[in-house]
Amino acid sequence: MRVRLAPSPTGKLHIGTARTALFNWLFAKSQNGKFLLRIEDTDQERSREEFTKNIINGLQWLGINWDEEPIRQSQRVNHHRKAIQQLLDRGLAYRCYATEAELEEMRNAQKKRGDAPRYDNRDRDLDPKKEKAYQDEGRTSVVRFRIDDGEIIQWNDLVRGQMTWKGSDLGGDMVLSRRSQPDKIGAPLYNLVVVVDDAEMNISHVIRGEDHLANTAKQIAIYKALGLNIPIFAHTPLILNAEGRKLSKRDGVTSISEFKDMGYTKEAMANYMTLLGWSVPDGMDEIFTTSEAAQVFSFERVNKAGAKFDWDKLNWLNAQSIHKWSAERLLEEISPIWARTNWNPPDKQWGLDLAELLGPSLTLINDAKEQSLPFFETPPIKDDGIKQIQLEDSQKALRILLEKLDQAPWDGLEEETAKNLLTNCSKEAGVKKGLMMKSLRAALFGQLNGPDLFSSWSLLARVDKDRSRIRRCL
Repeated sequence: MRVRLAPSPTGKLHIGTARTALFNWLFAKSQNGKFLLRIEDTDQERSREEFTKNIINGLQWLGINWDEEPIRQSQRVNHHRKAIQQLLDRGLAYRCYATEAELEEMRNAQKKRGDAPRYDNRDRDLDPKKEKAYQDEGRTSVVRFRIDDGEIIQWNDLVRGQMTWKGSDLGGDMVLSRRSQPDKIGAPLYNLVVVVDDAEMNISHVIRGEDHLANTAKQIAIYKALGLNIPIFAHTPLILNAEGRKLSKRDGVTSISEFKDMGYTKEAMANYMTLLGWSVPDGMDEIFTTSEAAQVFSFERVNKAGAKFDWDKLNWLNAQSIHKWSAERLLEEISPIWARTNWNPPDKQWGLDLAELLGPSLTLINDAKEQSLPFFETPPIKDDGIKQIQLEDSQKALRILLEKLDQAPWDGLEEETAKNLLTNCSKEAGVKKGLMMKSLRAALFGQLNGPDLFSSWSLLARVDKDRSRIRRCL
């Protein structure tokens, strides 16, 4: 069993393409087959090497690796032209000399009559004299494939079951190559090249989005005309936005590199994309690894209906992913964030302790920037913090606490020591421990919300940032 992903490098790796890659990869692993990569870069005007790198990096980041060297479609143009010539030689394709102006006139007439747009096959049986006249005029030609309007094209789709298309619904004879001089074959086009490449790569299953359904009918006709083995097809549901329309750039973030830059983990992204259109078997948790999914993946559990993108679900999965990380893994992920802001931990252990403190409260990796700030920079005091430290009892309690800290002989402050010190100071000040804790939190963080007080205080004391913050409040 051999499957493939065939992305076009005309943009960044889209979440829809990545989900298609994931379904191909999961199916290959579940069947002990091979997953291949083909870069469809024949559109020279729009293809960019930077997008090829983005696609490859995105797939590798997600843990989707291929079993053979990637193929670049642009290096196989001679194979595509050879197939077109075979169709011409056998009378299954022909040269069409209609100009763009004539085709536009045809489309306008169809629109005026209320007809569905389609090519009217005007040059299908062109008289040799007429063809010579067109050539003498200097007209260029495309190559078109003959589609029998009466043909019934059928296949058994792994997701959608029995599919049937009429030849008359495919829009007339389709173009196989762009315009060229009559003695040449222009740049081959998608429906032809994908058939030739899939056949020569021995692709057994073509798994792609449902927006390719009409292409599949056309391609099956080409497979038959060229005498090639027809693969098994599976058309997965589209990813939809909140309004039920296909997810697009208008919806904001859609590329895998953008999700990565926002602070989503590769584990959560792969987990969530698998759930976009696939339902887990009974008894299986919705949080899983790709290896676990591969053991149970099948197209019987892939839905026909479109899958709505749910930010809340993705964020929840991302938080669960981060919360499972060790302090070492989290420190590795957030250290670049600190470095970009010129924040430098005094030593690795301090960084590990801070990572362990912040981990349970993170939804996105990037949340670590805002939550780390009070440990590297003195935060401003917000309204709730000002209100707290202006209380007379707060001032009294903080003054006593500062005196104790200034007299302390220790270097740093262990959590247990900090708890005892706070208890003793609240008793000496004659205030409740809760008020003492709120006042200290307001002093250290500038507000009444934040991570665990004693773990935070211990970290700040180790870099001598606690006393200065208390002193500014008095």
